[in-house]
Amino acid sequence: MSENSSLLMLGSQGTSMNSSSNSSVSPPSADWVAPTFTRAAQFRVVATLVLFLFAAVSNLAVLISVARGRGRRLASHLRPLIMSLAVADLMMTFIVMPLDMVWNVTVQWYAGDAMCKLLCFLKLFAMHSSAFILVVISLDRHHAILRPLDSFDAKRRNKRMLLLAWSLSLLLASPQLFIFRVIKAEGVDFTQCVTHGSFQQRWQETVYNMFLFVTLYVVPLLVMSLCYTRILIEINHQIHKSKGGESCLRRSGTDMIPKARMKTLKMTIIIVVSFVVCWTPYYLLGIWYWFHPQMIQVTPEYVNHILFVFGNLNTCCDPVIYGLYTPSFRADLAVCWFCRRQDSSPKSLDRLSARQGNPSAEQESDAPSVDQMRANEE
Repeated sequence: MSENSSLLMLGSQGTSMNSSSNSSVSPPSADWVAPTFTRAAQFRVVATLVLFLFAAVSNLAVLISVARGRGRRLASHLRPLIMSLAVADLMMTFIVMPLDMVWNVTVQWYAGDAMCKLLCFLKLFAMHSSAFILVVISLDRHHAILRPLDSFDAKRRNKRMLLLAWSLSLLLASPQLFIFRVIKAEGVDFTQCVTHGSFQQRWQETVYNMFLFVTLYVVPLLVMSLCYTRILIEINHQIHKSKGGESCLRRSGTDMIPKARMKTLKMTIIIVVSFVVCWTPYYLLGIWYWFHPQMIQVTPEYVNHILFVFGNLNTCCDPVIYGLYTPSFRADLAVCWFCRRQDSSPKSLDRLSARQGNPSAEQESDAPSVDQMRANEE
């Protein structure tokens, strides 16, 4: 297995850990053979490059659409959430992916001690911010469905939560600046960016890695699960309440919630599910390694590479899901595409935008419905 083939040692590379030198154990002995750019690593680089190109274009398109295109018609408290998610995905795209590709190609580290510390810090910062922003989005949906009367204050509340999410990401990633350093192996011509010497005992590094695993995955997953479980319980309650004829006799249970809000809810649920599906296998592999390091001898190298590439697929899923649920984004893409065609005309673009749907319909009402206000009054 190559030296920087990721084994999800979060304390080491933010997203990954080199198989041997990138740990707190001793440098390799004289009979140690330097790793090479294997065929499995080559597949990883090619696959990551494809994901990088798609994620860069799609997430930039989402960011431009929300900032300057038809996406500006989204509710004022939703725009910062979508923009922050796109920014977090772009950080994963332009920091994690290129660094992983280059490091797999070079095998060892050539960028010096300062870049070793900085880039490993940025990798973990990008991963934390991506997870925490999904938490903020889940909390926003929780408030929108369970506390509709609080939606008047949603914009200010979301700004505070986003500030907290970015600040926590910065804080939790900061130890990377101190535990990483460039080490030259004794007796061989090999230099690597590692955590050697930062931990006195292996269990200390395991505790640090587990702490990052909890903050990166366990806590966000628990919060998101709790939010959407309560939302689904509330929707189920509304359905039974409507069937019982207690209120809103002319409306179904799901109609108790505005259609735009339900559409946004479905979109965010799918985004969260894609995060869980894409990253869970890789995190489980990391846990296995932390407690059973000998598994590296029996696990095929390509398994680690495939799972890491599958985790990065999540960065590509978010803009696709957003596009599926957002006609205005599709209209912006269509306009951009047809603007490059010489035979395009304003009339054809207008007809295209009309077919994509009325973007203003995406605007989620910040104000609670009359039925919701009556229900709360009762």
